[in-house]
Amino acid sequence: MTPRNLLWVSVGMALTTMALKTLAWYITGSVGLLSDAMESVVNLASALFGVLMVTVAARPADDNHPYGHHKAEYFSSAFEGMLIFVAAGAILWTAIQRLLAPQPLEQMGWGLALSVFSSLLNGGLAWVMLRAARQHRSIALEADARHLFTDVWTSAGVVLGLGAVALTGWSWLDPLVAIGVALNILKEGVHLVWRSSQGLMDEAVEPEVLATIEQTLGGFLSQHNAHTSPGFSIRFDHIHTRMAGQRRFVDLHMHIPGHWSLSHAAALRGQVEQALMAAVPGLRTSIQLLPINVEAYIEPGTAPSPSLP
Repeated sequence: MTPRNLLWVSVGMALTTMALKTLAWYITGSVGLLSDAMESVVNLASALFGVLMVTVAARPADDNHPYGHHKAEYFSSAFEGMLIFVAAGAILWTAIQRLLAPQPLEQMGWGLALSVFSSLLNGGLAWVMLRAARQHRSIALEADARHLFTDVWTSAGVVLGLGAVALTGWSWLDPLVAIGVALNILKEGVHLVWRSSQGLMDEAVEPEVLATIEQTLGGFLSQHNAHTSPGFSIRFDHIHTRMAGQRRFVDLHMHIPGHWSLSHAAALRGQVEQALMAAVPGLRTSIQLLPINVEAYIEPGTAPSPSLP
């Protein structure tokens, strides 16, 4: 299933769980369950915005966006994080008011049952979405999945809090649990906003992907240079990578003997590109050809990069 279709499923699930949790709050009067229901509103808004951003990200490159629209997914993750901040603030305000004026809870059995059922639905969907996010390398899908997992843990905390109220009769435990819920989802919001900011600032590819790129280049060098004379050896340097949504990019310099013809150098560069794209599916490569004894001008302050002799 595509990320867009899964996000539409998330929209439907958010509507369902929001109705269940709102009903649980209505019949119990628990501010903990109210905080759980408010987070479901965030789930709905973030899933709808995620559908929009994934749709934009899937658009092909055009004159104004020659590298594509892949970074649109980071806006979805940041938007979800910001909504979490708003929800956490509202939950804290409501919980503090209830903590100052505790109220008895009613029909907690039905409330707990509805909360547990909705959490099971969210947990199952989150597990499916997280697996799909890794397969499609979609940060919008990952953000929604991790938020759903947070929702599951939130509901678990609320259930434990209501159970404690039922056993002890201490009504103040309910708003205390709601405050814990707010702090927990606030932490997730900070994480999502941070991830989005790193993506928008052209973060390097994952360490394991960079290791695969370097290993592929190293293997290509070993195979080529071992079967050629010293005057025909090549080397790679200034290897830089970045991510943009689902897309990964690598830029590097390939140094070749100065007496080579352009057609011979271009043919070898094509082999390197094919090897890299076979090792890292979806990778976009940009390889600059330079004579073996020439170094390109690098802007001062540029981060150092590996060199493969």
